[in-house]
Amino acid sequence: MHLAHYLGLLHRAQVNLADAFRQVADAHGDEPDIEHLCQQQAKRCDAHAEQLHPFATRYSEDAPDEPDRLHSQLFSGTRTGGIGLLRDLQDLYLMAAECDIAWTVVGQAAYGARDEDLLAVVRRCEGETAIQLKWLRTRMKAAAPQALVVAD
Repeated sequence: MHLAHYLGLLHRAQVNLADAFRQVADAHGDEPDIEHLCQQQAKRCDAHAEQLHPFATRYSEDAPDEPDRLHSQLFSGTRTGGIGLLRDLQDLYLMAAECDIAWTVVGQAAYGARDEDLLAVVRRCEGETAIQLKWLRTRMKAAAPQALVVAD
């Protein structure tokens, strides 16, 4: 069964996303909402990773390399200024999108395996990931005019 592979991928992607949210919170703490909301989203990612733990044990988690490569390619540290914030939010969005599709794939496997407990976790976490994506998109829309039109 290859479900263990995707559970490992999703777990690692959530841990990496939490770390990236924390880095953005620290780097852009001067923005009124960024520090608080990014820390909040990091905690949410930590909770998602924790909720996967029993299933990783059940299906013998096999931690693949893909999320680490994604993390290192998409997020190699924060930037400064308005354009830096916009780019950092975009990186977070791409990392959250990776989690989103992984939740979808794991959810489909949970249906196939008839694992109601895993399916319940997927439904809850998939919905919270969708909220993260919406917040990131909205925040990028708010940051774009200042960053792109009114240069620093």
